[in-house]
Amino acid sequence: MEFQILLTENGIKYKEIYEQIRLAILDRKLSAHSRLPAKRRLAEQLNVSIITVQMAYEQLLSEGYCYSAERRGYFVSEIQNEWHYSEINTMELEKRVQNEFHINFKNGQVDASAFPYKHWSRLYRKELNESNASNAPWQGEYSLRAQIALYLQQARGLACQPEQVYIFSGFQQQLLNVCLFFKRSAIGIEDPGFIRAKSITEQLQLPCYPISVDEEGCCVPDADEPVKLLYTTPAHQYPTGTIMSIARRVELLNWAIKQSAYIIEDDYDSEFRYKGAPIPALSHLDSTGRVLYFGTFSKTLLPSLRISYLVMPAALKQDFEKFNAYQKSTVSRIDQRAAAKFMEERFYLSHIAKMRTLYRAKRSCLIDSLSKHLGENFDIIGDTAGLHIIVTLPEGLNESKAIELAKSAGVEIDAVLPMYHLHKPNNQVMIGYGAPSMDEIERGVQLIANAWKRYLCI
Repeated sequence: MEFQILLTENGIKYKEIYEQIRLAILDRKLSAHSRLPAKRRLAEQLNVSIITVQMAYEQLLSEGYCYSAERRGYFVSEIQNEWHYSEINTMELEKRVQNEFHINFKNGQVDASAFPYKHWSRLYRKELNESNASNAPWQGEYSLRAQIALYLQQARGLACQPEQVYIFSGFQQQLLNVCLFFKRSAIGIEDPGFIRAKSITEQLQLPCYPISVDEEGCCVPDADEPVKLLYTTPAHQYPTGTIMSIARRVELLNWAIKQSAYIIEDDYDSEFRYKGAPIPALSHLDSTGRVLYFGTFSKTLLPSLRISYLVMPAALKQDFEKFNAYQKSTVSRIDQRAAAKFMEERFYLSHIAKMRTLYRAKRSCLIDSLSKHLGENFDIIGDTAGLHIIVTLPEGLNESKAIELAKSAGVEIDAVLPMYHLHKPNNQVMIGYGAPSMDEIERGVQLIANAWKRYLCI
């Protein structure tokens, strides 16, 4: 052989032999059809057992790096000349990925370290049995739908029955289904608004109209716009944080009645309000069945659970079920049943209360840190609720440059510009405070403040 095999003290011997011969073949240090050392001789040379060498050779054989000839031994396979190989240092790649961002200020993240894993695991293990091996009903497990209906009645003032609740695997799948149900009707989306909502309309090639947002929330669509569906976030407008006034809510409901239209109310993070009393859902005012209510567990539990829900007006329930007659549930039955038990045993309410306290403290930490490190040159928008704020940048620093500087400092933040269609500000960034610890918030703000100040020479 033209190369040497070196074994480490704690490594798996047969894997090291296999890997080094494999690389030698790919690097053409071993020529095609050349004979590999006899198993016994290589075992003696490396001070390992023959079985260890045999295992390495069999792995090479199974992957086609070598072939065997009876009574003659193992030989190197021929690899086409035009094929080129270069080994990627995966350890270095992993280090770069891990070190690329030190602090995550991205929106839509939660503090996973505070999740009650012990309680959830106990409930999950209890549901993980043969009787739950089949799919959930398309509409979702009744036990979970009943708990959601009860929670909405108590927490959001929404009078609904379990039969009106439908379980989905996330917002986008939910919105996609609803848009198809309404026969691809023209849809209005808040401007600025949730970019994932807009992406669904683009995929479906729906007529889509940007609806302006003012200090009272989403505006009423113009009479000449043929909007039959209106997507809105009344409790905490995304991304500006505006809370829709009662007057505007009534105006929108009257518009829906007059235009025979429907409103999609996305109540994505209403649990986390830090000033004043909780805001009732728009659906709470709806007595004519014009509002479809969207809810999710992504902010209150974990995004990875992929459980969201829709409350359909009673008058549309029969047609909606007929439309989805041949669908299957896309959410694990075990996850649904575990979530139902989690709510039934009141862990859900106590977890929300705990997270509200935690996020309130994080919000205060973020605002204090921004004030401390950035001073009066930066304005804050939408800090009364939710898990993010918008920072308005001073003159001389635009959004893309601010994000670039933050990234170079090891901090990841979000752009706001893509959420606008009509009027595109270029001086705002979004900072989410769900995921980082308070130490990370303080450190992250200091890092981006230093980077921005150096650029502005403040």
